[in-house]
Order: sequence, then structure tokens, then C-alpha cells
Amino acid sequence: MTKKQPVPVSTDKAPAAIGPYSQAIQLGGLLFTSGQIPLDASGQLVEGGIEEQTHQVFRNLKEVLAAAGAAFSDVVKATVFLKDMSHFATVNEIYASYFGDHKPARSAVEVARLPKDVFVEIELIASTHVE
Repeated sequence: MTKKQPVPVSTDKAPAAIGPYSQAIQLGGLLFTSGQIPLDASGQLVEGGIEEQTHQVFRNLKEVLAAAGAAFSDVVKATVFLKDMSHFATVNEIYASYFGDHKPARSAVEVARLPKDVFVEIELIASTHVE
């Protein structure tokens, strides 16, 4: 049996990795995204508060998923990192608008600090296996 090799996934429609990592890795039928923060595709931090930042994170995730042939409906697990848990309700409402009736497993945690002092970072695991 041959071991499957991880395949990096990238797109120029989302910000490039700002360190020694990939935007996402595909392994077998799963896609693991790196955490996305609210940078635009050129790498600039978006202006505004939690709403603007959360929408930018989801725009980035949508593009990374699409680069692997996936969509939000393929997500099986999400991890949400918040700078302040008081933003949970706002992020939850925006999150629901992107996932609709699809409800992947999810964790949400408050952290002391995020890269570039942003308010939110989200990573996903999606199924890319075609049945």
C-alpha cells in the first residue's frame, strides 16, 4: 500500500501565507486549511471591526476551498479563534450566513492574541472526496 502524499493548495485570490506554511493541504479526501485572518488578497489588513474582519476571513476561506474544488457545504469541522469572546454572537451570525443549513462540527475559543492583532482567525477541514 502506498502512503498518500500531502498536496499543497494555493490561490492568488486569497492572501499568500505569511510564514513557512501552505494556505491548505489536501490529503486523500480531506482538505485542511491554514487559519485565515482578515487580510485581502494583496496581504493588506482590512479596515473595520469584527464584522468586516469576519467577512474577509470567510471570503479568503471560500477562495482556498474553491482552489481545491470544495465549498462551504463540504466543510466537516471549523475552528474559530476569537480575540474577545464578546464577539461570539456577531461572528456566529456571520458564520451562519456562509454555511446556511449546513452545520459542520465547530470549536470556538478565545485566545490572548492573534497574528497582526486581528479579532478573528478561522481554519477549516473539508471533505474533497467525490463519492
